[in-house]
Amino acid sequence: MTARVAVLPVDSAPRVRTTGLVLAVASALAFSSSGPLVKPLLEAGWSLGAALLVRMGVSGLLLSPALVLAMRGERRFLRRRWRLIAGFGLTAVAGCQLLFFAAMQRMPVAVALLIQYLAPVLLVGLAWIRTRRAPSRLVILGSIVAMAGLVLVVDVAGARFDPLGTLFALGAAICVGAYFLISERTGEDLPPLALAAGGLLTGAVLMAALLATGILPFAAPAVDVVLAGMTVPWWMPLLWVAGIATTLGYALGVVAVPQIGSRIASFVGLSEVLFALGFAWLVLAEVPAPIQFVGGALILVGVVLVRLAADSAPARVKALTPS
Repeated sequence: MTARVAVLPVDSAPRVRTTGLVLAVASALAFSSSGPLVKPLLEAGWSLGAALLVRMGVSGLLLSPALVLAMRGERRFLRRRWRLIAGFGLTAVAGCQLLFFAAMQRMPVAVALLIQYLAPVLLVGLAWIRTRRAPSRLVILGSIVAMAGLVLVVDVAGARFDPLGTLFALGAAICVGAYFLISERTGEDLPPLALAAGGLLTGAVLMAALLATGILPFAAPAVDVVLAGMTVPWWMPLLWVAGIATTLGYALGVVAVPQIGSRIASFVGLSEVLFALGFAWLVLAEVPAPIQFVGGALILVGVVLVRLAADSAPARVKALTPS
């Protein structure tokens, strides 16, 4: 009697993880350009609701062919997956942005940003509760180092905490965590790009309802804004934010998360803060302080430690029943 043992290919898994890491970094880079380009529009008279409606709607339409293909491939696609798609749209698309900006109105942006980016730590805690297994020392150390770096990057010195604003920011952090958890569930039954398209369109419908009922104000004046020292019409930054930053950010992100897992993806997502500093420097001439570069280095060290923790996990070998 012989036993057949199936060993997973040695090269495929690392290659997939590397591709996933590259996609996750590219997603963070794309997302990071949104804030510096939207900020001049808001200062020129655009309402937040109008900017978000255009951002979600245009991006959702650009990715909609993926949703149409999924629906054509399976008649009951929406009936079977509508909860995940709606959940993604209400949390990962609309929820995190609305709650973050609600928090930002009650407390300094840096504090709101810091609380929102507690999402990776929340995911570590959730995994601990669900599996009843404590995270490894590398994960704990990486979390501490990354959060310390984040504190230095967002510069919360002398900031005040508002109780309601803190709750809003924590809600945004939970929505960011939902983005990674729901994205991790994509696959053949739920194509990543179909999830992104459906979620963005769901978010756009919600924004349209909030604007139509007057819950959120609507203002979209035809103004010129200054970007990188140049005066450009209003549609140019919106075209970038909706057509490139948001579309690529969500598309690359939902493809990356299943490949590297929600935990690593959430820590890689912290690099969005670093890229945003760079875009603000280039576009808005907001020069980062030296301490922010130190914080950026600590974030990268924290990400590397969490990544090493994943690599040090024992390899899984699937043994088949002897024949």
